[in-house]
Amino acid sequence: MVLVDLVGSTRLALHLPLGNYTALMAEFVQVMILTLEARGGQVLQHQGDAVLAWWPAAQAAHACAAAQEAHGRAARLTLAAQLGQRLRVRAGISGGDVLMGVVGGQMSAYGLPVNYSRRLCDAAQAGQTLVCDEVLRLAPALVSELCPPLDLRGFGDDCRAHRLLAPAAAGTRMKVD
Repeated sequence: MVLVDLVGSTRLALHLPLGNYTALMAEFVQVMILTLEARGGQVLQHQGDAVLAWWPAAQAAHACAAAQEAHGRAARLTLAAQLGQRLRVRAGISGGDVLMGVVGGQMSAYGLPVNYSRRLCDAAQAGQTLVCDEVLRLAPALVSELCPPLDLRGFGDDCRAHRLLAPAAAGTRMKVD
């Protein structure tokens, strides 16, 4: 599970005219969806300025590459530059068993990895991608550093997470912007 979230969207909403903010959010979400899908992800939902996507476990490296790529794509949005804004994202990636099914006509996922990716994303700083131990087990070639123990709501005060240090290499770069 990958969750990508825009940092500072409330500030943008307060300072941009509503039409500009709406256009910027529409462009941002569309580019995030295309970025995640270009690396093989299945976008499950987007809400406001966050996008959640799923990959099979065997494609964990692709999920990490998509999340890392999302940082650069957000920073290069043309409309943001025209509005004098520089967008930054944070991302959380978790692995494990989820149940998937259609709810309300939309594919949904349930299980701890969904919540864990949200908590990791919330704990990440702007420009960071945090991953759990399971993701590193599934994609051992990833370059990361262990973070100090995190207190993630609902998961206890001794959660291990790793910060990705370099873009994950999972094939050729896909152009979607």
